[in-house]
Amino acid sequence: MKKTERIVLLTDPKFKRLLQDQARRAGLSVAELVRQRFERQPSQEEALLAALTAELNRRVELVSRSADRTMALADEVLAELRAGRARREAAQHARGEGASAGRRRRAAVAVGA
Repeated sequence: MKKTERIVLLTDPKFKRLLQDQARRAGLSVAELVRQRFERQPSQEEALLAALTAELNRRVELVSRSADRTMALADEVLAELRAGRARREAAQHARGEGASAGRRRRAAVAVGA
């Protein structure tokens, strides 16, 4: 097929040198190198790698969402535990007990004194 269309591509000098070096090593012009890279079909290995990469990315996203939900649940449980502790300490304070008195009473009950 006759090539009649032109594409102008702006890039940084480093990328331009990369294209020029690869084209020179392949014995091609930069334009031919780009055409060949985009016109060829992926090998079986490349297609398999692309499919595996897509599946891995999908599973990483699922794991990430699951971890986010787990962390949110853990935060809720910690908040409930802290609120329960605050209620117990407030009740002890209202009864005139300090936190250390409550700990001594629980320790005595645990020991069986």
